[in-house]
Amino acid sequence: MKILIVNGPNLNLLGRREPDIYGSLTMEGYLEVLRGCYPEVEIDYFQSNSEGPLIDRLQQEGFEPDTKGIVLNAGAYTHTSLALHDAIKAIDTPVVEVHISNVHSREEIRRQSLIAPACAGVIAGFGMDSYRLGVEALIAL
Repeated sequence: MKILIVNGPNLNLLGRREPDIYGSLTMEGYLEVLRGCYPEVEIDYFQSNSEGPLIDRLQQEGFEPDTKGIVLNAGAYTHTSLALHDAIKAIDTPVVEVHISNVHSREEIRRQSLIAPACAGVIAGFGMDSYRLGVEALIAL
């Protein structure tokens, strides 16, 4: 079984970017933790600062029978991208939207998600553990 984690813009800076909001752990470091928790699951990872490659990867994985699900932290595209919404709706593979911070306790614009209606569920506010919760949700589906 395979689960893909996809991160959007600026999430390549995890561990350095606003550690008071996002913590000090890098995504690479957290992937090691996740893979240790779920040795029976192939956890693949993709990150892009651009919308097009995110859509391309969703479409590429979204019809793969071995891909059980996609954990997506679309970053700021969560609040602006109808194109990501449409890509999620178009694919067969379930997508769980995740956020490291509690977006509902932040700026007004971060409280609306354009992709949430297309996703199987939303997890926010549990730090890097939001990714683990997303993986668990997909395993349970």
